Amino acid sequence: MNKKIFASILATTFILAAVLVAPAPSSAMTTNERLVAAKSAVREMSKPDDVEIMADLVKNSYGVVVIPRFYKAAIGIGGSYGEGVILRHDPATGRWYGPSFMNIAGASYGLQIGAQSTALLLVINNKPGMERMYGDTVKLGANIDIAAGPVGRRGGAATDVNLKASMYSYSMSKGLFAGVSLGGSVMSTDEKANDSYWGVKQNPRTILSKRATRKSVQPLLAALNDLAKKAGK
Repeated sequence: MNKKIFASILATTFILAAVLVAPAPSSAMTTNERLVAAKSAVREMSKPDDVEIMADLVKNSYGVVVIPRFYKAAIGIGGSYGEGVILRHDPATGRWYGPSFMNIAGASYGLQIGAQSTALLLVINNKPGMERMYGDTVKLGANIDIAAGPVGRRGGAATDVNLKASMYSYSMSKGLFAGVSLGGSVMSTDEKANDSYWGVKQNPRTILSKRATRKSVQPLLAALNDLAKKAGK
């Protein structure tokens, strides 16, 4: 193949991948659309039989991050992007706080090609992990330790058996449920979305100290609470 033609094809494909990874602002979800999509993602991830460990983690969590649509595209150099929501959880009372809105983005290198979209659920496993969510940005794997969430029943965890990581990540794509690696990705506060939802500028710490009582977030909380009920006894 002519080198110029090959270079042109490669460049065009990379541009298409970049477009998939970074949707235009006009296509961004509203805060209410994001909450509805997050609820649907949690419901979908609750269906498989091997969610007992994830349910146990959610039940005892200090918070969760739900990213209903996480886009990845790659032609050698890859990128990823998603819009999500953070909720703080009190494992002693079962109460939820927030929501605060966030974005996640990352890059990858190596032999890879293609594009895909998946839903993500990140479970915050301890207080130090939750503290990291109060900043404007957090780099997964650097500012907070993260591991692919184990699946199956509580007694059969094959990854990080003692469940000591600060955050566990799960994905659901085309009906397939599994842990996922997100090391190197950067989460950042979506200030515009927070301002729109709350009607006033506030930092994530303030937002995540508020009880989640708004009607718009209740379906998502119900989905998370139903998932927690699937925890092992």
